Amino acid sequence: MIRLLHTADIHLDSPLSSLALKNEALRETVEAATRATFSRLIDFAISEQVLAFLIAGDLFDGKQRSARTAAFLTGQLGRLRDAKIRVFYIKGNHDAENPITGAIDLPDNVKVFDAGGGNVQLSEDVWIHGVSFADRHAPESLLPRFPKPVSGAVNIAMMHSSLAGTSGHDVYAPCSVADMVGMGFDYWALGHVHKRQVHSKAPWIVMPGMPQGRDIGEAGPKSASLLTIENGEITVEEVPTSVVEFTQTLLDVTGADSDDTLRSILRNHLAEVQTQNTAPTAVLRLTLTGRPPRYWQILRDRDVWQEQINDLAQMAGDLWIDKLVFDLAAPVVETATASATDELAATMLDIVTERGFTSVARAEIDTLLQDLPVGVRARLMPDEVAADALSHRLAKSGAYRVLARMKGVET
Repeated sequence: MIRLLHTADIHLDSPLSSLALKNEALRETVEAATRATFSRLIDFAISEQVLAFLIAGDLFDGKQRSARTAAFLTGQLGRLRDAKIRVFYIKGNHDAENPITGAIDLPDNVKVFDAGGGNVQLSEDVWIHGVSFADRHAPESLLPRFPKPVSGAVNIAMMHSSLAGTSGHDVYAPCSVADMVGMGFDYWALGHVHKRQVHSKAPWIVMPGMPQGRDIGEAGPKSASLLTIENGEITVEEVPTSVVEFTQTLLDVTGADSDDTLRSILRNHLAEVQTQNTAPTAVLRLTLTGRPPRYWQILRDRDVWQEQINDLAQMAGDLWIDKLVFDLAAPVVETATASATDELAATMLDIVTERGFTSVARAEIDTLLQDLPVGVRARLMPDEVAADALSHRLAKSGAYRVLARMKGVET
């Protein structure tokens, strides 16, 4: 029996971004997560006594040269050498532009495939094939560069590719699943797309996903793939890898008719999130939804609830709040029972949509945003439509905050 560990898209030195980084107690854990995850992969490979460790591209993140990263990487790969584990590595689009990949001597247990393609015999009946990126872009398929599978052996091919294209990823080394199936390899060890995908089981075509998410946009559990080869057959097991797991959840609080009830609903939800988390630390973006009877009081006291939820998250375990979003709806008010503030609310919400008001609000926002860096302004207002939407959103939010202060004291 032979075991191999397949990973990709580690992105060493990639900056992790999270609103939770403002918390000093969490910042060090999040900033070190990518390296800690790589160390965790090495620990697992050694404990499982794998024969080979496969890195299918984007080991690094970009151009920045880092002596500290070089020392870290050689140390970790040296641990694999000491355990007699071979490493096979192909360069992806990020690696191809990173000078460190060609500037340090990796341990002698590491085989880096070049852009011309090649293959290496791992054992009597297992061969590893790989093709690296030559530079940052690869507009053409890499399949023609692969040597033919070795007859009578298990053949594993390593490739960094967007395949036929994936939402959120640029096209790199495009090819189809059908093209790969026709190549005759037994397992395709892919990289590039950050979400785990098993495209085929005969042959195996596996995108393991990145082992560590970097922000709330890369939420959910992350993993690597453990291959077991026995009697010429391959089985694949998903292995949890991340040390920090970013999570997004929705919580309906319609039934919260008192502060105690809302705290109980929150406490139960956070406990459930922590139970389902697969990493030592979880960072949560929580969106409150529904139409609670105490809508105005919750909106009035949103800063207090933010702090309470932070405390409840810590009580649930190593769980941190990235952001608390209030996506709540106000209670429906019958016309016959409408109060003076209900009528004022309707008037204020009508005003914020009037052309004269929106023009003044837009001018105020434009003035304020001039003090921000150009890049930040471009993200907030990439075009006129986005600028108008931002103006309307802020005006409406402000109206609701004013109304919450008035209606929050009503019984």
